[in-house]
Amino acid sequence: MKSSIKHISLILLALVFQISIKAQTRDVITLRNGWKFSKGHHPEAVSPEYNDNSWEEVTVPHDWAIYGPFDKEIDKQVVAIEQNGETVATEKTGRTGSLPYIGEAWYRTSFTLPNADQNKKVLIAFEGAMSEPEVFINGTKVGEWKYGYAYFYFDISDYISNSKTNTLAVKLSNKGLSSRWYPGAGLYRKVQIIVKDKQSIDHWGTYITTPMITDQMAKVNIKTKVSGAQLRLVTDILDANGNTVASNTSETLYGNEFDQNIALEHPNLWSPETPYLYTAVSKLYARDILKDEITTRFGVRRIQYDRNTGFSLNGEITKFKGVCLHHDLGPLGAAVNTSALRRQLRILKDMGCNAIRSSHNMPSMEQLELCDEMGFMFLAESFDEWKKPKVENGYNLYFDDYAEKDVVNLVRATRNHPSIVMWSSGNEVPDQWGSEGVKRAKWLQDIFHREDPTRPVTVGMDQVKAVMENGFGAIMDIPGLNYRVHLYEEAYETFPQGFILGSETASTVSSRGIYKFPVEIASMKTYPDFQSSSYDLEYCSWSNLPDDDFVLQDDKPWVIGEFVWTGFDYLGEPTPYDEAWPSRSSYFGINDLAGLPKDRYYLYRSRWNIEDETLHILPHWNWEGREGETTPVFVYTSYDSAELFLNGKSLGIQKKDSSTHQNRYRLMWKDVKYQPGTLKVVALDKHGNAAAEKEIKTAGKPYQLILEPDVKTIKANGEDITFVTVSVVDKNGIPCPTATNQLEFKVKGKGSYRAACNGDATSLEPFHLPTMKLFSGKLVVLVQSTTQAGDIELTVSGKGLKTGKIKLKSY
Repeated sequence: MKSSIKHISLILLALVFQISIKAQTRDVITLRNGWKFSKGHHPEAVSPEYNDNSWEEVTVPHDWAIYGPFDKEIDKQVVAIEQNGETVATEKTGRTGSLPYIGEAWYRTSFTLPNADQNKKVLIAFEGAMSEPEVFINGTKVGEWKYGYAYFYFDISDYISNSKTNTLAVKLSNKGLSSRWYPGAGLYRKVQIIVKDKQSIDHWGTYITTPMITDQMAKVNIKTKVSGAQLRLVTDILDANGNTVASNTSETLYGNEFDQNIALEHPNLWSPETPYLYTAVSKLYARDILKDEITTRFGVRRIQYDRNTGFSLNGEITKFKGVCLHHDLGPLGAAVNTSALRRQLRILKDMGCNAIRSSHNMPSMEQLELCDEMGFMFLAESFDEWKKPKVENGYNLYFDDYAEKDVVNLVRATRNHPSIVMWSSGNEVPDQWGSEGVKRAKWLQDIFHREDPTRPVTVGMDQVKAVMENGFGAIMDIPGLNYRVHLYEEAYETFPQGFILGSETASTVSSRGIYKFPVEIASMKTYPDFQSSSYDLEYCSWSNLPDDDFVLQDDKPWVIGEFVWTGFDYLGEPTPYDEAWPSRSSYFGINDLAGLPKDRYYLYRSRWNIEDETLHILPHWNWEGREGETTPVFVYTSYDSAELFLNGKSLGIQKKDSSTHQNRYRLMWKDVKYQPGTLKVVALDKHGNAAAEKEIKTAGKPYQLILEPDVKTIKANGEDITFVTVSVVDKNGIPCPTATNQLEFKVKGKGSYRAACNGDATSLEPFHLPTMKLFSGKLVVLVQSTTQAGDIELTVSGKGLKTGKIKLKSY
C-alpha cells in the first residue's frame, strides 16, 4: 500500500497582496455562540420572524440529552442481542444510557455575511448532527441528511442575504430503537459557514499523498479540485517551524483538477514516536488575482501490509497496540471538546497505546487532528449497520440512499490525516451471512478504493465461521476478527491475506476499585451491587481476558495487532448488567467514565509501554472484617519477578512463567491472608536485585480532600477544560479507597463548573449538578474557562472533611 496524508479543509481569513491588488480569499465562520435551542415540535421555527425568546441559549457543540435525568424507561428495548449470542429477547434497560435522547429538537441562530456578493460561493458545513438533520436558511429548506455521525455540507449561495441578517434553523429527530449505545443528541460537533470566491478550491478538494519516500527525498503528490477557468495554483510546503522547504506552480488543469508533484528533500517522517507534520499552503490565482487560499497539514509516512511481514510503518514492522473508543466523552456526552479528547490521548499515550479505532462511526475532526499531532495511528470506521438491521431504526433505514454518499464524505473530509492507516466499512454487520452481504462488502470496499487507493479496508467480523465459508472474509483487504480467539488459527489458514487483525478484543469487565471474593475467572458474573471485579478476571459470553490476546500478539507474527474494547467506559451497553437497574454505562473500559485508570490500565501498560517501568499492586488494603481471610494480591509490572511483603514479612517471590496465560503476564500471590498494615512489592531485575518498589497502606477514616488538575492553566476561549481529580485521604495522607462521601463543588473567578463524574456505572446523579458522591475514593470535576483571562478557584467540600481548594489560571 502507498501512503497518504491529512487534510484540514477550512481555513481562516487571509489578506494577501498580489501586484498591488488586495484580495480577500475566504472567510470561515464557526457558529459557536448565539444559538437558541428547544426540544419539541416547532415547524414554525423555520421563519425568520419566529419569536424564540423563550428558548434556551446554548453554545455549539451541544448535547441536550446529557443533562438527563437518567430513567430506565427511556428507550427500553426488548431484544435478543445477536452479537452477544442471545436467542431469547429480554428487557434491556440501560442499553442507550437511560438518557432522554429521543424526540424532535430545534436549533436557531443568525449570522451576517458582509463580504459576500454575487461573485461569492457560500457553504454551510456540519461535522455531526444527531439525527436526521433538516437545514433551513431564511425560511427555505436547503437540504437534509440522515446519518447522525456523517459530515455533510450544502451550497447556500442562493438562499442567503448579503445586506441583512440571515436566519439558520436546524431540525433534528432522534428515533427510539435507533442505537446500541448512547448516541447523544443535538449539534454535537462544529457548524461552519464558508464564504469564498466562485473561482476557488472545492470543499474537501485537496488530496495529498507521498507515493515515494527515501532518506534523501519524498515525492509529495497534491491533487486539487477547483472551480473556474484560466487558473494557476501555487503550492508551498512549510516545515514544522513554518519555513518554506518546497514549492510548485501549475497552470495545467486535468478536467477540474491540478496534479502537482513536489520534491521534498530529506523528509522528516511521521510516526507515533515522531509525529512530524508539514503544511501545504495552496494559493489559487485567476490571472494575477488571488482567488482562494487554504492550508493543509500532512505527514510523510509509508504504510505497507504484507503477507510475510504483516504491517509496516516507514519500513519497520509495527503491531497495533490499539483501543476502541465510542464518541461520547463521559459527563460531556457527545458534545465534542478538544480538552477532553487531548486528556484521553495523554492517558492512552502513557499506557503505551499507539492506535485508535473510532467505534462504530466517523471520528471527529478534533480527534483526528490530535492523533496527527500526538502520534496515534487511526482506524476510521463508518457504520455499525448495513442493510440488515441490528436495531429497528438504525442505519438500515438509510443504507440504500446514503451509504455511498457517507463513505465519500468520510474519505474526502479526512484522507489527508497521516494518522489514518486504514478504513473500516462496518462492524459486526448481520450482512456477514449470505451472498448479498458479500456483494455489499465488495461494493463498499470499492468505493473506499476509488476515493483513496492508498489505504486498505477492513470490517470487524464476529461471524467468523460464516465469513470463512462464504468468501466475505477473503475479499477484505484486512481480515478483522472481533474476539473468537479460538478461531484465529483456522481463519489464518483459510483467508488468503496472510495476516489477521484483532479489530476488537477482550471485552473484559471491571469496576474501578471494586474487588470480589473468591477471586476466579468467570464469564458474565454478576453481583448484588451491579459492579464487576477489578481483579480483571471477568469477561463476557462472547469474549475473553486480555492475556488471551497477549499470547496471540506475542506468539503469532501473522497477528498484526489489536484494538481493545474499550479504552474508556462509555454511556450505554452496561453488560453484564444490561437487564438490571440502575446500570447505565459500560464496564469494558481500561479507564472508567471519568477517565480514571482501572487496575487493567497497568496490565496493558506493563506490556505496551516499553519506555517506562510499571509496578502496580491490587487490591486496595482496606478490608475491615476480612482479617485472616484469603485476599489474593496481583502485581502488574514490566519486571519479570518481584517479592511481596506484608507488614515487613516476605510472602515470597513470584516470577512470570508460561504455565497459564495469566501467569505469563501477571505476578499473583493467591493465598495472602488479610491483615491491616502495609503491603509492599519489590520488583527484581534479571539478576535478582531490587529494582523498584511500591507500597499501599490501610487507611483510617476520611479526613481531607486532595485536588489534582490535569493542567493548571487553560485558554480563555470558553471551551478549554481542566479535569481535577478529587480524592480523600486520612490524617496521615493515606488514600481512602472505599470512601463514598457526598461532595459539593464551587468555582469562582474566570471559570465555571462544567460537570463531575465518579466512574460509577450505577450512579444516577446528573453530571451537571455541582454535587456528587465519591466512588472508590475518587471523582473528577471539570472546570471550564470563560472568555475572560484571570484566576480561577475550585473549592470542594464534604461533611466532616477538610475542604480542598485549588487555584487555576486562564489566559
